Amino acid sequence: MTRNWFWTMRATKSLCSAGVFACMLGPLFAADSLPERGIADFQQGRYAAAARELQDALAADPHDQHARTFLALTRAATGHCAEAIPSLTASGASSDRDLSRLAALALVGCFLAENETAKAVTAVAELESRYPNDADALYLAARVHMKAFNDATLLMFQKTPSSYRVNQLSGEIFETQGKFAEAAAEYRKAIEKNPHAVNLHFRLGRAILLESHDPDAMARAAKEFEAELALNAEDAGAEFQLGQILVAEGKREEALERYQKALSFNPDFCEAALAVGRSRVQTKQYAEAIPLLQRAVALEPDNEAAHYNLMLAYRNSGQMDKARHEQQELNRLQQPPQGEFTDFLKRLGEKPANQ
Repeated sequence: MTRNWFWTMRATKSLCSAGVFACMLGPLFAADSLPERGIADFQQGRYAAAARELQDALAADPHDQHARTFLALTRAATGHCAEAIPSLTASGASSDRDLSRLAALALVGCFLAENETAKAVTAVAELESRYPNDADALYLAARVHMKAFNDATLLMFQKTPSSYRVNQLSGEIFETQGKFAEAAAEYRKAIEKNPHAVNLHFRLGRAILLESHDPDAMARAAKEFEAELALNAEDAGAEFQLGQILVAEGKREEALERYQKALSFNPDFCEAALAVGRSRVQTKQYAEAIPLLQRAVALEPDNEAAHYNLMLAYRNSGQMDKARHEQQELNRLQQPPQGEFTDFLKRLGEKPANQ
């Protein structure tokens, strides 16, 4: 029996809450047949009864896909993933899309419960390709990738505890937690261990800026970005960050040179294209600004700043129809999503009438 049987039981049963028709057979129809009674018992958590009825159903009709799939789900829910996996794998290839989806979801859950991370990664990749907009598939993908990351991180800390990569990864983890001073300390340790490794000075410079934008911090960060460029002369990110610092210092012409370099190193760098395009708008060079801003919009269609500056460039160059189109795109992006949950959030933000 799998060590994580409780999670598997909970996760497998919860799959039926996603609107899959096969899971709904029990509540929707009188459970007169063995397969229907087995499915109904599965839904209500009566796994022993479900297993007996589904086994009897398969004995009567070995080709009953519903009975076979739900017997595998029942076994998975009771922690017997090793027995369930072959049937779940076969059911995942079923022509019945609902059954196939349900089996594929449970299969990934079983691989997770069995600590078969590599198999889970492969299975969830197939699941995502078949159901790219499915919330359950994306949820499982997040779990799988998180576990794979945690497993690899633990292995690295166990096998190479003194390597600079441990410090680098520790710094990146601290960054995600908003602990920028701690992240900077780890990057400095990594640089001490490997002064020639690329990306460390960049990460250190960014951590410094994320912690503070005071003049001293910007000066220290700039030194790190310059150090990165000394190791990697065409680092677009370091050039762009130096441009940002120069703008903060009021040195716009020097900043523009940095942005242009960044864009020349990486033509698909949206923020660099936007920065150069915005600069052209500010100097009324609309013919030069428009292609850059069009590129930025193409690279990041939901980038509000790109649409806004493109709207200005069109409007100020007399292209009013195109300007109106960009205004409509801006309105769309700035429109909050509607629905029950959004309304609930709105109500949370409202004060009582007497306040």
